[in-house]
Amino acid sequence: MTALVIRDVRPMGGAPADILIEAGRITAIGPGLAAPAGAAVEGGAGALALPGLIEGHAHIDKTLWGMAWVPNDVGPSIQEKIDNERRFRAATGHDARVQSERIAREYLANGTTRIRTFVDIDTEAGLKHLHAVLATRAALADLIGMQIVAFPQSGLLVRPGTDRLLDAAMAAGADIVGGLDPCAIDRDPVRHLDVIFGLAQKHGRGVDIHLHEPGEMGAFSLDLILERTAALGMRNAVVVSHGFCLGQIGERERDALLARMARWGVAIATTAPPSRPVPPVAACRAAGVAIFGGCDGIRDTWSPYGRPDMLERAMLIGLRNNFRRDEEIGWAFDCVTAEAARGCGFADHGLAPGMRGDVVLVRAETVAEAVVTRPPRRLVVSAGRVVARDGARA
Repeated sequence: MTALVIRDVRPMGGAPADILIEAGRITAIGPGLAAPAGAAVEGGAGALALPGLIEGHAHIDKTLWGMAWVPNDVGPSIQEKIDNERRFRAATGHDARVQSERIAREYLANGTTRIRTFVDIDTEAGLKHLHAVLATRAALADLIGMQIVAFPQSGLLVRPGTDRLLDAAMAAGADIVGGLDPCAIDRDPVRHLDVIFGLAQKHGRGVDIHLHEPGEMGAFSLDLILERTAALGMRNAVVVSHGFCLGQIGERERDALLARMARWGVAIATTAPPSRPVPPVAACRAAGVAIFGGCDGIRDTWSPYGRPDMLERAMLIGLRNNFRRDEEIGWAFDCVTAEAARGCGFADHGLAPGMRGDVVLVRAETVAEAVVTRPPRRLVVSAGRVVARDGARA
């Protein structure tokens, strides 16, 4: 692998420096670095250098990105969205292989070099979506680090046989066991968690549970998740996605739950939707809970909105949390970089020697300006390879 020197950049808005990447990893950062023989050289022209961005909560198997517009007439409830999606898949034969790679490459062009994505596992689709995304991961293995969550989108207990499919998905190459609304969808939270955590223990993997449940119901499910995490000693292995209840319950109850989450390293993935209460980023940070960001579904049957751009998602997280000061906007940026790496367990992330050679250049003076203005990605480097220039794939 050819060495790469990126000259005259400002890492995270600091002093001008060069970045040397060898064998896919950053080996030095500093002014006037000598280029090894045969190294490629890229001029940064004083650009702001950022680490690779991280998408912490995606559904790349079901995006309609790049397809003709599909009118959306979905109902408001979670169950209506689930049923509408299944009808669409059956009617169209949705190609998860083509679509997952299409949007993954768009993520890459926008500077995202790591993705955690959920893949639908149910008794109608079986492992079809899993095999499609596994193929996409293999095709892009040199460019994108991808974690796959086996996700019972249509419910677990309410669709007998899904537990066996989840087991098969883990054996086939999924990285994380997914769960969904133990009370609201399956109406038996203890049995639901028995299955999810049992599979995690069997396969030695982590857990990521969608928790849309509101208020006290969601807090009850979260309490059970924390009890199970502690009983099994699964420190730093559990993520709660959405966690809307943490934006609805009283501060005293919320802070008690956050303290337990911090104790066991249970992280939160937030998509910062405008239509639902959300876990407050500042309170999570103060408690020591990793909170990171994701775009959720992008232009799918659930919602026609979204773009595969994690700087835009950081901006939306900042807006949803009423962040105004540069420091606060930096917290939103952390949600798609350092905190996402911590919460998902992506190793070797950041602009420092020894880290993976993922660098994103933008024309901005500060991190806060980059989040607010979302400039085109001037250069995207993944594992030491130039993969995009000026927003277009190289």
